[in-house]
Amino acid sequence: MIIVGLTGNVGTGKSTVANIFKELGAYVIDWDELAREVVRPHSRAWKEIVEYFGKSILNADLTINRQKLADIVFSDKEKLEKLNQIVHPEVFKEDERILNEIKSLAPNAVIIKDIPLLFELTRPVFVDKIVVVSASEQTQLRRLEEKGISREDAQNRMKSQLPLEEKVKSADFVINNDGSLEMTKRQAKEIYSLLRQGRS
Repeated sequence: MIIVGLTGNVGTGKSTVANIFKELGAYVIDWDELAREVVRPHSRAWKEIVEYFGKSILNADLTINRQKLADIVFSDKEKLEKLNQIVHPEVFKEDERILNEIKSLAPNAVIIKDIPLLFELTRPVFVDKIVVVSASEQTQLRRLEEKGISREDAQNRMKSQLPLEEKVKSADFVINNDGSLEMTKRQAKEIYSLLRQGRS
């Protein structure tokens, strides 16, 4: 089994790469998905978030309005840290539960942990290898704007993360995602093949 941390900054196309690895046969643990799961209405994290940020961040069905919350935290570093302090411990627990499930089902699995903030986390995450998805700043901004995020909001999100070049320096593998989907797939296939060879 080999555990791989997949990361990259907003707009680099990390989710696309995670899906390619999934199609190739890897097990993917999506931390964004876990973060949504642990803040479902009336959960412990949900209660703490509502207590700290107020009820104005809630939708009519009591789910958290992610856009409203993002608008608050990406322009205020202290509030972003507070949100992470509430959510991350719950995500770590859920990650461990899923990891143990995969271990018992498939002892020789290639497990991809899709973690947007792998380098920013204050608590270390155990991984055997790190794959960083890279893209130019122009590509990142374009992709975020295509998702309906304003340029200012996009730039705030990008500033809240460590510079991409720092992450690339610490990577075992880098996937350049500025080109076509086919180019990205080719890079991912090569890396997946090496990961399969390297698992114990």
